Amino acid sequence: MLKTATRLNGMRESVIREMTRRAMAHGAINLAQGFPDFPPPIEILDAARQALNDGHNQYTITWGLRELRDRISAKMQNRYGLNYDPDRHISITCGVSEAIVASVMGVANPGDEVILIEPFHENYFPAVVFAQATPVFVPLEPPDYTLDPDRLRRAFSNRTRAIILNSPHNPTGRVFTRAELESVASLCREFGVVAITDEIYDHITYDDRPHIPLATLDGMFERTITISGLGKTFAVTGWRLGYACAPEPFATALRTVRDFMTICAPAPLQHAAATAMELPEAYYLQLVREYTERRARMMTILDENGFHARPPEGAYYVMSDFSGWGFEGDEFAFAHYLTEQVGVAVVPGSSFYFTKGLGHGLVRWAFAKKIETLEAVAERLKNKAGSKWKVASGR
Repeated sequence: MLKTATRLNGMRESVIREMTRRAMAHGAINLAQGFPDFPPPIEILDAARQALNDGHNQYTITWGLRELRDRISAKMQNRYGLNYDPDRHISITCGVSEAIVASVMGVANPGDEVILIEPFHENYFPAVVFAQATPVFVPLEPPDYTLDPDRLRRAFSNRTRAIILNSPHNPTGRVFTRAELESVASLCREFGVVAITDEIYDHITYDDRPHIPLATLDGMFERTITISGLGKTFAVTGWRLGYACAPEPFATALRTVRDFMTICAPAPLQHAAATAMELPEAYYLQLVREYTERRARMMTILDENGFHARPPEGAYYVMSDFSGWGFEGDEFAFAHYLTEQVGVAVVPGSSFYFTKGLGHGLVRWAFAKKIETLEAVAERLKNKAGSKWKVASGR
């Protein structure tokens, strides 16, 4: 009997992208997958067209366009005080997902342990599996999703090779505090562990919360692979452009893995990305203002329709409790019900966990949408589902 690789045992296809397919099939508004429904800045669209017309349609070198790497280097220096050599330390990747996989495969050996903070983006676990390493899970503490330093310490051992940390956090919206990050850094230094950080939402934080790259803490620059991207900040998720900043020997390891995975990221879009990195500070201030407005509208919609949630501190997701609905079924059934019967697609909360029982009764909403889209969500919930909750709650 023909069989597939045993490393795939227990793995499943992306639940997020499954919910997108369900949304398309049922004509639902897609608040499942985290992509904006509004256009990117016109400057970078014009730059992409110009790059195509100018003939930038062949391979770049594996680690990407020099002009783009220069501008990423300048950003990391000017914004965070991190000094990465664009020739040696920075690689342009096919999104953050590829950078995560390449990083884990570049540092972890079979049998090594890699710590994952639950809940986590669903590509982290496969990255560990592909490296034939062993995942070790540390859940955040509800309802505020704080990182308990004692629980974290118990996860570290002499077998720990790496930890993957995401802040601002998807799916909870947490922005980890300096104290939480210091607890991670202290353990990495003590146990000789590499930190792989997903900082894709570094420009989207609320209420003046600072984003603190782990690599800026004492002793962490030399042991941190800092990963981010352009898809979320500039509303170009389909361009699949990420980047990884890493000192040696990790920079070379990551580049070697990538060289035989994807060769390079899309060449003309790298030219457009270089233009994006030159947008003024006013762009980022406006970005936060607009996402703050969307967050406020999303929270009102949830509250008015019987969902319980805490406002996110960063990124553009909300995890909500739907227990007030009195729904008979788990979070997968509820997500399917909302998609198919109400016309609003969300993601079941437990799909972001590996540990059984965690994420039960929760769904995730992505509010990277036009206000008009969120108003349509409010109308669908009110007309098709709100009455059920209002009868149950007495409203």
